[in-house]
Amino acid sequence: MSRMMTQAAVTMGQLQQRLDLIANNMANTSTAGYKAQTSNFSSLLYQQLNNPPNDEANTDNRSTSDGIRIGSGAYMSSTNPLMTMGTIQTTDRNLDAALVNDNQFFTITDADGLERYTRAGNFYLQPQQDGTVALTTADGDFVNGADGPIALQPDFDSITINDRGEIVVGRNGETAVEANLEITAIDNPRVLNRTGDTAFELDDPALAQRLAPEEVELQAGSLEGSNVDLSEQMTAMVNTQRAYQFNARSISMSDQMNGLINQIR
Repeated sequence: MSRMMTQAAVTMGQLQQRLDLIANNMANTSTAGYKAQTSNFSSLLYQQLNNPPNDEANTDNRSTSDGIRIGSGAYMSSTNPLMTMGTIQTTDRNLDAALVNDNQFFTITDADGLERYTRAGNFYLQPQQDGTVALTTADGDFVNGADGPIALQPDFDSITINDRGEIVVGRNGETAVEANLEITAIDNPRVLNRTGDTAFELDDPALAQRLAPEEVELQAGSLEGSNVDLSEQMTAMVNTQRAYQFNARSISMSDQMNGLINQIR
């Protein structure tokens, strides 16, 4: 009985983690560039109990297998980002840009100076202590150009991002390209580790391939929406809740059976 309760309790804890993951997906349905997370479950340590050899057991009427596995529950062995493209939505905002090809990412630098990657193209301007104006993400991370984080001189009249990833700045009635967005191609997105709602990191930077400026293709004035399928997440949530309730019921039944055994004693 105690084994049954242990199995159910362990599995319930892992199912709660999956519910948290699903809830996070649903909460980011409207987050630009968000990639839904999926989860995989595996069995914990199990014990294999084999039946006696054929010459020691009557197998004439056996309808079961020759052995049984007694497990210790299940655990959420891995989570992976679902890297399918979200729907591109037109915003007509000068600092919005959407990547139109799979497996490509904007390159950003976080507050610790570490390189990150994101599909979220909603950028903002943030004044710096040295008097320049940096291009940042919604989370405040710096957006990279070919020479590192993009920093522009202030007092410009206009600024926009075009379809080639160029930062076009207008000053005194004239426009010029003052920076280029650095776009990175990562052929196997499964090597990415999530570090935030829309940011990822690479353990091995050699897996990242920088695109040449002429290879960059964007859709300016647009954003890639979240790829969360709300109906799919609702179905997963209901199934997970049912599994949670089943395991909770197992603990309750095991407790009741222990109570009956104690009464017999």
